[in-house]
Amino acid sequence: MTDRGAMVAGLKVAVVAETFSPAVNGVVNSVLRAVDHLAVRGHQAVVVAPSGESYQSRCGAQVEVVTVPSMRLPRYRRLALARPGTEMASVLARLAPDVVHLASPAVLGAAAGRAARELSIPSVAVFQTDLAAFARLYRVPGGPATAWRVLRSVHGAADLTLAPSTVSAAMLRRHGIGPVALWARGVDLTQFTPGRRDEDLRREWAPGGELVVGVVARLAVEKRLHLLAAVARLPGVRLVVVGDGPRAAQLARAMPESVFLGQRTGAELGRIVASFDLFVHPGADETFGQAVQEALAAGVPVVVAASGGPLDLVRHGENGWLWAGDDPAVLAAMVAGLRDDRPSLTAAADRARTSVAHRTWARMGDELIEHYRAVLPGAPEPDSSMSASWCAAQSRSTRASQGRSSSPASGRLPSTRSAPMASGSSVASP
Repeated sequence: MTDRGAMVAGLKVAVVAETFSPAVNGVVNSVLRAVDHLAVRGHQAVVVAPSGESYQSRCGAQVEVVTVPSMRLPRYRRLALARPGTEMASVLARLAPDVVHLASPAVLGAAAGRAARELSIPSVAVFQTDLAAFARLYRVPGGPATAWRVLRSVHGAADLTLAPSTVSAAMLRRHGIGPVALWARGVDLTQFTPGRRDEDLRREWAPGGELVVGVVARLAVEKRLHLLAAVARLPGVRLVVVGDGPRAAQLARAMPESVFLGQRTGAELGRIVASFDLFVHPGADETFGQAVQEALAAGVPVVVAASGGPLDLVRHGENGWLWAGDDPAVLAAMVAGLRDDRPSLTAAADRARTSVAHRTWARMGDELIEHYRAVLPGAPEPDSSMSASWCAAQSRSTRASQGRSSSPASGRLPSTRSAPMASGSSVASP
């Protein structure tokens, strides 16, 4: 039998996630991608989350998922969140990681950050959700000021905060959070590609040859999808909405002319996005804009609010257009202009994929590992020649262990299920 200890030439990383599978959102997608890449590079990751179960990564490595006590919010029954007061010191002490990765830390991440500091374990906090914007939009008591105090406390426990965009990095520094480094998100160039464009699907949506305008987002107030109502009413335009959320019914009533597809993932999501003529996202508080990046990878030009993370992705008049302000009439006029100027739309589509083709998950995964090393001087270099064999060895070990009992740290039997689908951005992070 292969000696696992000898095969792991790199780091052991505890990835602490506020949400995990079966939830579908940006945080879960990023965690799955990071864990997969760590396995490929010869590192070991353990996920700590309020939901999920151990699984095999894409390369066949067994990924342990340690679950903590959870609760469900009244309006989000499908989303498991960690209970406040969750004790993390004993969990991290037992796992003994080299570094702790805090994925969009809030309740569970705050507890893990404090525990990591108590145990002198370096930690990296990944900023992904703009809690201050949520506090403003949802009228949380204390508002954005209280949210920023919480964020300063949570990120202050970490050795390094990673921001997904230059705008987010500047915002964090402006509010007293640091040190901050940039870590963007990758895009799956196989899942999102112009080659998945489906003419049959387009005829189903737009039998009259209408311009197909699409959006992929969580159907919630912060995405400002109600501002698309004027776009949906444009002659010669068909709006296609992908996603689910608390405002689904309200939006469907407000835009009866539109096609609502619900939550879609994987190859199906890639086929849908590639079949758009134009992607429009009115959200003004996106810390990165993963759905925007995925549309560009699929060869679809975009129109986005001129704020937040999409500013790193969209070049006005080249691969898309920036919409300044909050006037939905102006947004509708921009879409109408593109409906009537197909050459400009085609030229932007031709430039869309190349504008993000360098942003692969492999490249972003390697950048993440370098950030780990920045907080952990003297970390062992992984033996790249062993990475693939380590994954293969883990896969063989898992198959050999089927039918035998064992007790991982989560207290569950080791699972042999395949990796949860890193399925794009059909629902954005809560």
